[in-house]
Amino acid sequence: MTNKIVEVKGLSHRYSVDWAIRDINFEIETKGVFGLLGSNGAGKSTTMNIICNVLTQTEGDVFINGVNLRKDPIQAKKFIGFLPQKAPLHTDMTVDEYLYHCADIRLMPKTDIPAAVERAKEKCGITHFSKRVIGNLSGGYQQRVGIAQAIIHDPMFVILDEPTNGLDPNQIMEIRHLIRGIAEERAVLISTHILPEVQATCDYIMMIEHGNTVFKGTIEDFNNYMEPSVLLVIMHNAPENDADLLSIEGMKRVERLTRTRIRLHFTDGDTAIVGRVVNKAISNNWHLREISLEKESLDKVFAKLSGKSF
Repeated sequence: MTNKIVEVKGLSHRYSVDWAIRDINFEIETKGVFGLLGSNGAGKSTTMNIICNVLTQTEGDVFINGVNLRKDPIQAKKFIGFLPQKAPLHTDMTVDEYLYHCADIRLMPKTDIPAAVERAKEKCGITHFSKRVIGNLSGGYQQRVGIAQAIIHDPMFVILDEPTNGLDPNQIMEIRHLIRGIAEERAVLISTHILPEVQATCDYIMMIEHGNTVFKGTIEDFNNYMEPSVLLVIMHNAPENDADLLSIEGMKRVERLTRTRIRLHFTDGDTAIVGRVVNKAISNNWHLREISLEKESLDKVFAKLSGKSF
């Protein structure tokens, strides 16, 4: 046994002559939500399919609770719950029929299945839909049923591929809350290319781009990349000419929002510019009423980490 729920070592995979992922390494040792982030085509799906044993890697190893997935896939997969991007639902079944079926194909002991089904339904908030045909449920509740089948056998590690894709804002909030609840008892890996999803849900992040790891750390580490790069100012006697503002050292661009509200873009991380703006405003009688720092957007952080222009 090991305290590491997941170990990925030197994971690489090649389709024909092109490497989809190259030398991916990470560990998941604690409960919580681990985000696999990357743009479309970055290598997320390849990585997840290997971890779920849907695909056999070209190089490297994956260990689930200490079990080598390549050498003993049946034992390793006992510790894994998986919800693909398109939930594998039998929409002509009732919720109970489907979950009993899922427990059965997981080879759970017959005597354990009724209690397991009730626990999964309660956790996912679908107990009141037990006899409802899945095809008659809303998209959000169908997704809950999909998550229920992923945790029916009480796995240590749950993988959710784009779990909020296609849901409305209220459904997204509900699924995020559900994921956080599940992660109180086990490790959850979610794959997404939606940046706000990462901040709202994840404790840890690994970002893949062009098949390579470009970031790995906590959500706090990720947020530290968002250096201040914009000042929002309110001046009741703002200069009419942008050149007056651009003459301030470090200023890059002026964005006028209203007659008195202006967004000033400056060199990343140059927080000393606040003092220069204040002094300039005082000396020119611009009647500065408010000044605040804004951090750069998540999209800009994504572009910076992935090496793309923004």
